[in-house]
Amino acid sequence: MLNIGLDLLELVGSVAKHAGSEIMKVYETDFAVDEKADSSPVTEADRAAEKLIINSIRQGITDKYPIISEEAFADGTAPAINDGPFWLVDPLDGTKEFVSRNGEFTVNIALMDAGRPALGVVHAPAIKRTFWGSSVGAFSQTGDEEEKIIKCRQAPANGLVALVSRSHRTPEVDTFLADYKIASETSSGSSLKFCLIAEGAADIYPRLGRTMEWDTAAGHAVLRFAGGTVTDIDGNDLHYGKPGHENPHFVAMGPGVAKAKPSN
Repeated sequence: MLNIGLDLLELVGSVAKHAGSEIMKVYETDFAVDEKADSSPVTEADRAAEKLIINSIRQGITDKYPIISEEAFADGTAPAINDGPFWLVDPLDGTKEFVSRNGEFTVNIALMDAGRPALGVVHAPAIKRTFWGSSVGAFSQTGDEEEKIIKCRQAPANGLVALVSRSHRTPEVDTFLADYKIASETSSGSSLKFCLIAEGAADIYPRLGRTMEWDTAAGHAVLRFAGGTVTDIDGNDLHYGKPGHENPHFVAMGPGVAKAKPSN
């Protein structure tokens, strides 16, 4: 099992922030939007951030573990991970939010161990928020303010705050949430949804659509070490290192979330 200290967590955080700075340089220009083979958008910001992150990990942190990164994977580069630790990187999660300029995009960097997230950093450069998670705890920072410890809240008795994807909501999500007592819903982009649950601002986030491991790994780490869970629809913990790196449908939630009792 990896021994991850606060120094490594902060080091990965600094890499994510540096990548965020590069992303913002592109964000402030009239950038071009290309289309990948799966019809998803990609920009110069995705590519520049990925290059910076991979080089920073290799040269400044460690070259011991394989790196699975979204754009490299799309281009056919997928190193074997075997049974050891490996990195999952989404250099710009929420490219659709980036293109629409709503600020809800993130840099995601995670280190996996035994198929589970051991460390994760989520940095949202446009709104100046950063989230960290590892065995030393879960933390958030706004701008240059001091980091603070975060944790999930216990599910409120008067109803849950549900999070839904801004760009990928499906009718199946509405059917899923009908089994729960929902007080309100909030739409959000990228992996920020995991972080909102981790800091106690929301309770449940179902995703009944296609996602890849790099989409969820960093946010999963933050949520895990803040006291939450990410499981498949049958309640099994979401694991990583799957062939093809595609996730099943999943639900992220804080503690105490339960299905509503059927009315008589």
